[in-house]
Amino acid sequence: MRRQISTTTTAPGRPGPPPGRSLGHRAPLLWLVAPFAGGLALAHAALALPVAVALGVAVVGIAAAAGVAGRRPVLWAATLALGLLGAGSAYYQLRRPGLPDWQDLPPREARLTVRIDRTFVPSDPLRASGLATVTGADRHLGELVGQRLFFAVRLQPGEARPLRTAELRILGVLAALPAAPEPGSFEAYLDDAGINFRLTRGQVEATAQTASAYQRFCARVHARCKRVLGLGIAAEHPTLAGLLRAMMLGETGELSEDQKALFMQSGTMHLFAISGLNIGVIALALQAALLLLRLPVAVRLPLSLTLLWLFVDITGASASAVRAFLMAAFLQGAQALRQPANPLAALAGSAWAVLLLEPNQLFGAGFQMSYGIVAALLLLGLPLSEAWQARWRPFALLPPVAWTGRHRAIAAAWHGGSTALAVGLATTLVSMVSGVTFFQLLTPGSLVANLILVPAAMIVTLAGFASLAVGLAGIEALAVLCNHAAALLLLIIEHGVRWGVQVPGAHLPAAFRLPWLGPVTLLVLLGAIGYGYARRWSAAPGGWWPPFVITALALIFGVKFGA
Repeated sequence: MRRQISTTTTAPGRPGPPPGRSLGHRAPLLWLVAPFAGGLALAHAALALPVAVALGVAVVGIAAAAGVAGRRPVLWAATLALGLLGAGSAYYQLRRPGLPDWQDLPPREARLTVRIDRTFVPSDPLRASGLATVTGADRHLGELVGQRLFFAVRLQPGEARPLRTAELRILGVLAALPAAPEPGSFEAYLDDAGINFRLTRGQVEATAQTASAYQRFCARVHARCKRVLGLGIAAEHPTLAGLLRAMMLGETGELSEDQKALFMQSGTMHLFAISGLNIGVIALALQAALLLLRLPVAVRLPLSLTLLWLFVDITGASASAVRAFLMAAFLQGAQALRQPANPLAALAGSAWAVLLLEPNQLFGAGFQMSYGIVAALLLLGLPLSEAWQARWRPFALLPPVAWTGRHRAIAAAWHGGSTALAVGLATTLVSMVSGVTFFQLLTPGSLVANLILVPAAMIVTLAGFASLAVGLAGIEALAVLCNHAAALLLLIIEHGVRWGVQVPGAHLPAAFRLPWLGPVTLLVLLGAIGYGYARRWSAAPGGWWPPFVITALALIFGVKFGA
């Protein structure tokens, strides 16, 4: 029997590339996503060519790339990138038509019919706000039809909040967003979301069309889920019930201002957004439950994705939840087709889908932080942990069959601890840069906080999912038990965070000295991480250090600290 021998050689005194399984993944869609996103960014910054010219560049560039494919790789890459840059620029302008003449007009009273696209979590039961699309207007405001706007209305006592897909006739004060909103302001958030107008101080005059039957069903199930998550704890521990509902349903309106500030300062506010952590845990729980039923994969995959999407829609279909769902769908689809697990390709595929569906998400904090953090986890965190584990293997000279319980415990602790630390370091690089960029807050303590709280939050999510499953099935006694288990962990989490933020230096007010430094630093950081991964890290100049050096230099020389 022939023994397989590795052909990889390493020069004496130089460590070879780590042999981890996380290296070597390919994501061809990145050739499309990166230049397309660059075109979107140029158009968003008002640096784009006219639509017709951009479309011409796209056609010529893509045609040229097709003509040299397989023969001249450098020219192919350059022409493809140029073509997709033009395509992204044209696509942004077509998806977000502007009305520049409105920039110079003062606010005015307007009566508009709008279709609700998204509602925000209310802090006042007599107010409602969200994002909508204009579907009807008086004759002199006809050019507003098709425009997206932010709306804020006051409700009458007992009036139900509007649901997605409903069409309302609203009388309010209409104003165009400024051409260059103040960085970090609410107007900047709206601008990044593709919004051109604000309709405030509004009142609902009539309902032009009720919400769809599906959305009304989602609203009823949401109300039932909210009640189930409060069973046994809402009466005596309302704050803990609020934390559980925030984590499971995205009900951040149930968090007090003190709690919001607390979790923001600790860098753990992401635990209470329906995002990758929550969706990932629930996706795994659904897969495990369906596997126990021994359903064939042809049934299990569409059923699990349908149930997962239903959960996403019931919780409001926030952008972060939709992104997480798309990545889960790509991963589960690859597994169902018996393809090798490639989370990097799933990440690129979901990013491509998101940018095609809603290109303005590229400019939001959620998109940049979620994709940046996951990219750092996959490209830097996992390879670094595998390199550490390859460098030191506990009891390497002792056959595993001879290990005792103590040996196994030490080996497991080293494997889990090194993985958590490496992943934490990698993701903290992105979160610190993004935190200063979007929230004017530097949270060095978030590394330790997330190492401890993310596993705890996963357990809370599992308990909350179990509570919803049995509670909706009518077994409320078990739901009470699950809620108490989740509440106990949440109590420990809150007290731990409250203690942690009091540590000197755990959080600092901070802002980049120039507004463009934050996005550029994040782009350079992710570029260095991608380059290091492509070179298998050990072969890259500087090895593992460039991402850490880039972040340190940006924070030392590019950031001003203090209120």
